[in-house]
Amino acid sequence: MEYNWQQADWPEFCFDSGQIEEDLLVFADKAGQVGGLLRALPEGTRDEAVVDILITEAMKTSEIEGEYLSRPDVASSVRKQLGLNVVADPVRDIRSVGAAELAVQVRETWDLPLSDALLFAWHKTLFQGVRGQAVGCWRRHETPMRVISPRIDKPVVHFEAPPSAQVPAEMQRFIAWFDASRREIKQAPVRSALAHLYFESIHPFEDGNGRIGRAIAEKALSEGLGRPVLLSLSRAIEANRAGYYDALKQAQRSNEVTEWVQYFVRTIVEAQEQAESLVVFVLKKAQFFDRFRGKFNERQVKVIQRMLQAGPTGFEGGINARKYKNLTEVSKATATRDLQELVAMGALLPVGAGRSARYELAL
Repeated sequence: MEYNWQQADWPEFCFDSGQIEEDLLVFADKAGQVGGLLRALPEGTRDEAVVDILITEAMKTSEIEGEYLSRPDVASSVRKQLGLNVVADPVRDIRSVGAAELAVQVRETWDLPLSDALLFAWHKTLFQGVRGQAVGCWRRHETPMRVISPRIDKPVVHFEAPPSAQVPAEMQRFIAWFDASRREIKQAPVRSALAHLYFESIHPFEDGNGRIGRAIAEKALSEGLGRPVLLSLSRAIEANRAGYYDALKQAQRSNEVTEWVQYFVRTIVEAQEQAESLVVFVLKKAQFFDRFRGKFNERQVKVIQRMLQAGPTGFEGGINARKYKNLTEVSKATATRDLQELVAMGALLPVGAGRSARYELAL
């Protein structure tokens, strides 16, 4: 089987954009709405919205690769990078530091020209403290770079990238294409889709290609908007990880990439819609704490903050006395009393009755 980079028309991607016109309009509309909402937020609340998006992106881009990070460690690293921590919380997992710092760097360097140096810097950030692999340079090993299914008993080669000897020339051509496409491809989601596919098909690093490739896709979106895009592309991808890998696998068989562009643009639209919901949620959260300022005890604050970590989708199953007791390590009687106080002041809404009684935040 020939892969896309082995074919005569590589890398001349062609596609039919007719079926994505509506998606492109939705993206433009949603991106404008999110930008407007963000500008209208008070500065502190605006910072929280950005922090939440960056935490989500750092965690989800890692989860796509099967790596699960500590949310507190990622949050501490993001806030430190943005200068929002007066005293930085200790971070135990160096992987969380790398993922968080990369998310911030991608946002803060959105308008810098793409270059070997920028990609190497991103790669070094992602893999800081890692030993035993090439970091901050193109891969050099002579063995084929293959994407293989994780099944040990029945490994399947999904894709084989160009030999390492070809990578410097391929990346020089990719970077030139990326620069030229900023002027030539006016639809930011289309350019993002092509850039991600192109980079993943070269697979230039020993490790981290997926995470760097998604960062490039985000950079393309930011350049198209003329400002840092506020969304977590990786969250939308991770929600259907198998679909992502299948779409990528099919796209790497040919340079006619209509289905890939359709898939990726729709994923971007989903990510932008999720970001809009998050910004609205952050605003409601700030208003909630303003409404009940000084009324919660320490236990109640801890539980409410834990519930809010679930984001716009809400705390799964709501909160009940048993969950409250486990989170705060208090007696059932104290948990019940605390919950009743929260209902009485209007901070929680009761749902169900009897043994199935639970509570949701009144945002």
